[in-house]
Amino acid sequence: MDKEARAEWGSPMQFVLACVSYAVGLGNVWRFPYLLQMHGGGGFLIPYLIMLFLEGLPLFYLELAIGQKMRLGSIGAWNAISPYLGGVGIASIVTSLYLCLYYNILNAWSFWYLFHSFQSVLPWAVCPLNSNQTGYIEECDTATPTQYFFYRETLNIAPSIEYNGGLHTGQVLCFLLAWAISYLFVVRGVRSTGKVVYFTATFPYLVLFIYLIRGFTLHGAINGILYMVTPKMEELASPQTWINAATQIFFSLGLGFGSLIAFASYNQYNNNFERQAVIVSLINCGTSIFACIVTFSIYGFKATVNYEKCLDKTRLLLLNFFNLAEDTISIDNVLEWIEKLNATYPMEFAQISTKLENCSLERELDTAVEGTGLAFIVYSEAITNMPLSQLWSVLYFIMLLLLGMGSMLGNIMAIITPLQDFKVFSSISTELFNGLVCLFCMLLGLGFTTPSGNYWITIFNDYGATFSLLFIVLIEVVTVSYIYGIKRFEKDIEDMLGHRPNWYWKLMWMFVSPVLLIALFIFYIINYILGGVPTYQAWNKDTGKSEVVEYPLFGQVFIGLLLVSSISCVPLTALYVFCKGRTNKRHHKRPLSMSTLSD
Repeated sequence: MDKEARAEWGSPMQFVLACVSYAVGLGNVWRFPYLLQMHGGGGFLIPYLIMLFLEGLPLFYLELAIGQKMRLGSIGAWNAISPYLGGVGIASIVTSLYLCLYYNILNAWSFWYLFHSFQSVLPWAVCPLNSNQTGYIEECDTATPTQYFFYRETLNIAPSIEYNGGLHTGQVLCFLLAWAISYLFVVRGVRSTGKVVYFTATFPYLVLFIYLIRGFTLHGAINGILYMVTPKMEELASPQTWINAATQIFFSLGLGFGSLIAFASYNQYNNNFERQAVIVSLINCGTSIFACIVTFSIYGFKATVNYEKCLDKTRLLLLNFFNLAEDTISIDNVLEWIEKLNATYPMEFAQISTKLENCSLERELDTAVEGTGLAFIVYSEAITNMPLSQLWSVLYFIMLLLLGMGSMLGNIMAIITPLQDFKVFSSISTELFNGLVCLFCMLLGLGFTTPSGNYWITIFNDYGATFSLLFIVLIEVVTVSYIYGIKRFEKDIEDMLGHRPNWYWKLMWMFVSPVLLIALFIFYIINYILGGVPTYQAWNKDTGKSEVVEYPLFGQVFIGLLLVSSISCVPLTALYVFCKGRTNKRHHKRPLSMSTLSD
């Protein structure tokens, strides 16, 4: 395609907002708080910020520079550097495709919860009655109302991945709606996306700010905030803490998918992407910390409510068993009364000791939850205890939707942009081509709305991108530094910005970032090999809990195919180019030798 005719962002602000909308996603809300909780509270920010400057920022800068210089999608950009590297772009597309297949089902869940929020009583606040209207449904009574609504009403989840069932009608409709909106966001390519990002990139911050104010006014919120800011510095001695900090930075910025290259390819040639790379990276990092403060205020509220419920049960048990006056024991002094009654009436107290729960606020705060468990169960449970819970529910799930949709824009653009660089697709109208891509992804993604769909989402989420993205970005930084050449790359940047990158960028690209990526890649390979048979969390309706189950043989084979499919694009494409080059040489030589003989 003619690079001069390429569409461009309406303004540099549109590009920045598009990058923010893409990079700031669901992981900032439901993954980062979990890691902070698991690895020493505020102390986790130390390795997190170090990894931002050693790995995240330099690689983010590198992808923006490549996209803006080449003004092509991932395939065209890497093919322009070397035909042998076209497979890097293909691997990025395959990885983005895997993400597109299941990511909109998460948005469908947000739609499902949003639509159910407009009720006088939130449906996940209470258990439904059984068919005889004599009590609650057993599964809900065994678990909790929020768990029941998510696993049974939302997912209609199967007992294992081996179970096959029909499509969930409600989820299918929400899934179709999510894809219809995604299509409208990208219908005219960068021209539509540039307008949409003004909303998808900014509104979640408004909701987070509202939730921050509300969170600070909740009873017990201070307990969560103190838990967050209290560092456990001994966690810094654990290699796992540093590894998780590096991987969180890596995946949070969306490196390796080809989305950043696609976005930057629509920039003007002399756009100051260096400043924008720093701005977007710091905004992404700041958003994670901001979302963490909001999350831990709600954590504190939920933990305090559960802790006080536990104390109240203990209080009632003591009052009834020892026939005490109602106002004798309160929540504030129940622990003192336990010690007093145990010392005064040891024989009687022993009879109820097994019925007493061990109430602990610290243990409630230590309960770490990530992913869908945090977003759709923990948050939902906390919302039910808030006054005007319907309002807070609507705001929360609108925020989740916009975060998910913003990231979805980048995922779709990572597929559309490089494909449209090919002449065979460039002749198709943008509206039709984008519609066909969305339709293709939607049809393949319908399988995730079946009873076992959540288990397949887990496979794609855990194995569809991790290895491939590390491999892709490692190839990118090594290629730019040592094959394309750091001197040549410096000149390209000087041509665009008017100055060369300073020593920090060059040091990171040539030494620090490649070493970190190699270490992470080796860690994941060793962890996968030593981890034994892959496992997943299967819902057991009889116990009302998730149980760890090994994947069956077909699941393990599918995981292997996912791991290999995207990575293999790089060597297979290089092999194809090499064989094609040798074939062309032979064809060129034959006419020459025949003419020589005829002379």
